[in-house]
Amino acid sequence: MRLGNRLFHARKKQGLSQEDVAGKLGVSRQTVSKWETDETLPDIRQAKQMARLYNLSLDELIEFDVDLQEIQEAIERTSAELEEKIDWTSAWGKKYPILLSYQKEVNAANFAARLSMMLEELKHDYGYTDLDAFLVLKDILGKLWTNRKK
Repeated sequence: MRLGNRLFHARKKQGLSQEDVAGKLGVSRQTVSKWETDETLPDIRQAKQMARLYNLSLDELIEFDVDLQEIQEAIERTSAELEEKIDWTSAWGKKYPILLSYQKEVNAANFAARLSMMLEELKHDYGYTDLDAFLVLKDILGKLWTNRKK
């Protein structure tokens, strides 16, 4: 993501207008706008002042992860009806093609049966609903993956 977009989102997160930032940094509103549209770049002193203003370190400001924030906001806005309409395999398959091809190679029914047993165990042992058991198992798999990458 471009620096300008990161600056824009960091400012918005603090509830500040371009005028507010300009006044605090001693520059014009147009200058702040040019930074946020990548027309120009702030100098290092201005960047440090912005980082303080946005309650971020300079490194955090430069690496501000708006993609994660945007994803979290999109998840919050997504209704259950819309979730039902999304073909997640196709959507993620664009990034991870294995999701579109493994069915030809893997005995999915065998794995599904074993996973189903684990879901039933979570429901029985902990009183989870179907959805809660699925989410717990998914989270466990996610953590297993994260630990294997280390």
